[in-house]
Amino acid sequence: MKKFKYSFIASALLGVSLVGCYDMNTEPLGSTITADQKEATVSANPARIQASVTAMTSVFYIFGNALSESYHSDFGYPSIMMLTDSRGTDMVCEDIGYNWFTQPLTYEDLDNTYWATALYWRVCYKQLYTVNSLAKIIDPETEDPTLQFYLAQAYAIRALDYFTLAQMYQQTYVGNQDKPCVPLITDANMDIAGSEGCARATVAEVYEQILNDLDGAIALLENTNVTRSDKRYVNAAVAYGLRARVNLVMNNWEGAKEDAAKALELTDATPYTAEQVSKPTMSDIDDASWMWGILVAETDRAVTSGICNWPSHMGSLNYGYASVGAWRRINESLYGAIPATDVRKGWFLDENATSPNLNAEQAAYVASAGCTPYTQVKFGTYQDVIYQSVNCNDIPLMRVEEMYLILAEAQAMAGEPAAGAATLQNFVSTYRDPAYICNATEAAKVQDAVWMQRRIELWGEGFSYFDLMRLNKGVDRRGGGFQAAYTFNIPAGDGALIYRLPKAEVEGNALISDADNNPAVSLPTPVE
Repeated sequence: MKKFKYSFIASALLGVSLVGCYDMNTEPLGSTITADQKEATVSANPARIQASVTAMTSVFYIFGNALSESYHSDFGYPSIMMLTDSRGTDMVCEDIGYNWFTQPLTYEDLDNTYWATALYWRVCYKQLYTVNSLAKIIDPETEDPTLQFYLAQAYAIRALDYFTLAQMYQQTYVGNQDKPCVPLITDANMDIAGSEGCARATVAEVYEQILNDLDGAIALLENTNVTRSDKRYVNAAVAYGLRARVNLVMNNWEGAKEDAAKALELTDATPYTAEQVSKPTMSDIDDASWMWGILVAETDRAVTSGICNWPSHMGSLNYGYASVGAWRRINESLYGAIPATDVRKGWFLDENATSPNLNAEQAAYVASAGCTPYTQVKFGTYQDVIYQSVNCNDIPLMRVEEMYLILAEAQAMAGEPAAGAATLQNFVSTYRDPAYICNATEAAKVQDAVWMQRRIELWGEGFSYFDLMRLNKGVDRRGGGFQAAYTFNIPAGDGALIYRLPKAEVEGNALISDADNNPAVSLPTPVE
């Protein structure tokens, strides 16, 4: 059930085929067309255009799309969230047969024939194929409001995919701009890349594309009068939020500050109150806190699979892999640092496997299921049903709380530590811990204070590993409650912290050789 090696036949296009992940009733729009044909194609196929936009969001959460349905950990972007969180310091799990995410836990995913690194690659590039196919057919100078909205979706999602890839296949942006990153494929070169291959672009080139796409998405969304039908789609506030994330990694503090502030200005999202998160929650895209998310339907294959989905592997109160022993726990040292006055301490079971955030029914279930101390009870179940077998939770991609934390860090690092400390103080004391006081006065200490709040607030939402990378913290699992064999202390910048391009990619891409790959490294050595 675990530790499978995975090798697949290299194809002509980047070793992963990049088959369009589009609506089953349509065909991909990525065929070669001339500029003169664009307008006619769009006019003749409005249903296909709309279906392709919906498909871009659907690719976030498809079971068996990257590898196959034999891999119960293959359910799109949430798989990446769990894989990266499992690789870091704040999500503790066991190396047992029911845990499909042991490869990042043990760092066996350093082997580029294993399924984990193939999954990262395929999830992103399959979505990129769908995105590029749409962008290829819409004139970037279009004045049609609906097409502007559609094109903005493509640009924003392409930016997210490359931002994700860039943070996995090379060290953080600052100081590594000239190092090789990932192949950069857009609507402009997708055809030639399919026939001739595509070399690795530099980190700087990939980030330039990311920013160009986000700039384009923002301009289109601010110009169009089309509004999104639900939160699976990107609006201007989300686009600014994505650019704030990117600027944070680039240490462009002024840009991150301005973008986070703009996202807060434009969004109608409001933070969860302390009362709202004093029970298991965060399972519904319609919650006021959510700016962007994955909208899940009961008929989605990931849901009908029963156990091959995010709630199965993450959830503690529903049916699935977690409920039979693959519990997701918080780092014990981090848990100990959360004050008793902070409502989020109840997001996790204490040393006695209890939480004040659970009602009588939930507490009885936790006890009967044998939940271990420090297990998460942050995330609720679909329709609040205990031991829920219909694992139909929506999945957060951006909550407004993140924007406050980005703003606080960016203010401090942009030369306004007092303002950053005040933003952090106001957010935490208002919404999470009325007794919280931020005593930091220096920029770096405010940044560390924000990082602590990010570790708590965004736990389990796919940010923790990328934060370690951008902050040059390394991976120090000492005192966290990890098994001895996987208690590592990996310094920042170590080669073990980035992934090697999949073997099939190297074999199938004419412009990438073994010499072009990230160097092979040994497994980390456990420490006491």
